[in-house]
Amino acid sequence: MSVQFKDYYATLGVTRDAKQDAIKKAFRKLARKYHPDVAKDKSTAEEKFKEINEAFEVLGDPDKRAKYDRLGADWQNAGQASPPPGQHDFGTGAEFHFGGTGFSDFFEQYFSGGSRFGFPQDTAASHAGARTARGSDIEGDILVTLEEVMHGTVRPISMQTTNRQTGQVETQSFQVRIPPGATDGRRIRVPGHGEPGHGGAPTGDLFLRVRHAAHPNFSSRGADIFHDLDIAPWEAVLGAEVSVPTLDGHIKLRVPSGAENSQQLRVRGRGLPKGKTGERGDFHAVLNVRIPTSPNNEERALWEKLRDISTFHPRSNSQP
Repeated sequence: MSVQFKDYYATLGVTRDAKQDAIKKAFRKLARKYHPDVAKDKSTAEEKFKEINEAFEVLGDPDKRAKYDRLGADWQNAGQASPPPGQHDFGTGAEFHFGGTGFSDFFEQYFSGGSRFGFPQDTAASHAGARTARGSDIEGDILVTLEEVMHGTVRPISMQTTNRQTGQVETQSFQVRIPPGATDGRRIRVPGHGEPGHGGAPTGDLFLRVRHAAHPNFSSRGADIFHDLDIAPWEAVLGAEVSVPTLDGHIKLRVPSGAENSQQLRVRGRGLPKGKTGERGDFHAVLNVRIPTSPNNEERALWEKLRDISTFHPRSNSQP
């Protein structure tokens, strides 16, 4: 089975020489449009949101982007790619394709870091006699939204196994429970869905590595949630009470007078769940003081007046 090449630059609508800031901006714009919680056509939006996330997962990471650009040179005049030896087939003569994980075969093939570990089945088979060996474990990625992490979810998964020597195809369908608070990078074990054992030995397991879907408004670090909060200069100077979105509704947040750029305001217990304890991580609003770029004549006059009467000298402490 060949793997369809994915043009991640086209998915995000950016050029191949786009800067990282432009890629992030394009992702956020599309993610806000197609996020399943706000999109009108949720079925179409959900698939589009996954495609956008996959593209940003690669292009938003400089190392993965460099690897993608190197791979892309091989496909300037072609749209298909065969799996490279020792990658998706794990060196066993079997090729694996996942469905329902939120990632395409192309991503699984080259960017998931999926692997096979344990006693190699083909090595065991080469030994004489009735030696048995447990089937090797398999690892892949599963894309989970922060909303799913907040409440937990059950995901239908399919795994298609193709014997590359005989062409025989076997498809397994099963459900995977994503517990509330599943952190980014956590491995979820699915017993008995790895490679078959040898000589009657048990089948290996499947391990799915949780990958938090990039969100247009939030990022995660462990059980903590971070949100970039834009504020006006006068709100930073005078203080303000602002409405801030969280994963479970808006809250009122007080910005203290004299707030600084990049300052973090923490709200305890409004992050992601921490396992079965009932506790939750914290919510962090990271302040971003925005400066007006196109003041009208009246506004400009007021800024000039403030400049003339202000006793504030930002560089006074740095003078020799």
